[in-house]
Amino acid sequence: NCFSGLFLLFDGPGGRGDWIVVNGTGGVVKDIHILSTRIQTFDRSDVIVPNSELISNQVTNWVLSNRAGRAIVPVGVAYGTDTEKVRDVLLAVAKQNEGVLQTGAYPEPVVLFRAFGDSSLNFELRVFLRDIAKRISVISELNFAIDKEFREEGFKILFPQRDINIKNLPDNLLKNKN
Repeated sequence: NCFSGLFLLFDGPGGRGDWIVVNGTGGVVKDIHILSTRIQTFDRSDVIVPNSELISNQVTNWVLSNRAGRAIVPVGVAYGTDTEKVRDVLLAVAKQNEGVLQTGAYPEPVVLFRAFGDSSLNFELRVFLRDIAKRISVISELNFAIDKEFREEGFKILFPQRDINIKNLPDNLLKNKN
């Protein structure tokens, strides 16, 4: 741990203030000490990680070289919905959001028609964000805007539905016990 701590302090893959994920725990690096690193989760709990884990395990650093990053917003609509209009509405929503990068070194927003699902036509809105640390709030903003635009267009956002057929019920279940 001591050697790992020295490595992290002087030549580690990131530093204080970085958003990292290690062993399924994500948060912001608050302190790096000789033996351990303190990560504050987005729920504001502190996780103490031995530095040897940061050296020997895979660590994802969301902001090491750049604050931009990608977000994916899945959307399902009813069968029969005009798919081209869905694409146009999703792209318009993305272009109206200030957190979404529109041009430059990153690809422009794109809509993918992913599948004919069990209950819906499944799409994804893929965008690059100016600040990946604001990913959750930008996705929320996009979802609110998508819901509003879809309601205005008359599109229906579906949820999984199943039909259940019950056969050969025992007689005692069919009788009314009143």
